[in-house]
Amino acid sequence: MNGWYVDHRCTNCDVARQLAPDLIVETGGRSEVVRQPHGAAEERQLHAAAFACPTRSIRHPARRLDPALDPYPLRLGTSDVLFCGHNSPHTAGANSYLLHRPGGTLMMVDTPRWSEPLAARYEALGPVTDVLLTHRDHVAHGRRYADRFGARLWIHEGDLDAVPDADHVLRGIRPTEIADGVVAHPLPGHTEGSVLFVADERYCFSGDSFYWSRTTGDVEVANTVTWYSIEELAASLDRTVGGLRFEWLLPGHGGRKQLPADEMAARMRGLADRTRELRPRPVDFTALRW
Repeated sequence: MNGWYVDHRCTNCDVARQLAPDLIVETGGRSEVVRQPHGAAEERQLHAAAFACPTRSIRHPARRLDPALDPYPLRLGTSDVLFCGHNSPHTAGANSYLLHRPGGTLMMVDTPRWSEPLAARYEALGPVTDVLLTHRDHVAHGRRYADRFGARLWIHEGDLDAVPDADHVLRGIRPTEIADGVVAHPLPGHTEGSVLFVADERYCFSGDSFYWSRTTGDVEVANTVTWYSIEELAASLDRTVGGLRFEWLLPGHGGRKQLPADEMAARMRGLADRTRELRPRPVDFTALRW
């Protein structure tokens, strides 16, 4: 091999393709480097993908990753959100985020892989007051990060058995304001305890409930990877979308997207309509439309 490549450990989690879509594509159910980076900007893209990859599968035969090119935490555009990177194999490679609050504190939504140097790097941006878990699939490092930061750990009662020592437990299906400007919307479906966290009517942290599909060019549910009930997810969307307003869709898996709030609201109504027509099917990761 003469340049960057993806090794056999790739789990097709899509993270690298989100970050370097012109360099890394899906081929045969896994990621593949289809073109070597040209210039500093593309080198940065490739390193962003490599440092996010949960299996550390993006490699070069002649050199190691340059720590100086680790971009994380990475601000998303001009938003108040930073992408944590360093996705964890224990959360199926889920994306995690840091949300800046007006007083200079932060909230962590889901968690990256655990390491003390990473925790120190995130905390250097400001005190982390809360760790918000969107559902059971992403709890792996929640308690450890919360204890390290002295933060409160949140989960919904439907997934409480996955983290029974949570500090705050969301209950029922009604929206709950958990901090100034931050609302938790229970959304059972992907799992029984799935939750959306919406901040400032701008940012929607959707966990695995829905995501932006580059394949369809729209908001989609992962109907081929629904652990609890697709019918419950449809009911949750019907109940919830009318009260949602946001511009940034920030999922655990799948693409991120920023759109004007009115357009995003229209797409969410369309998603609710389409999901109502879906029926249960066996779990099939290979059928996901990234």
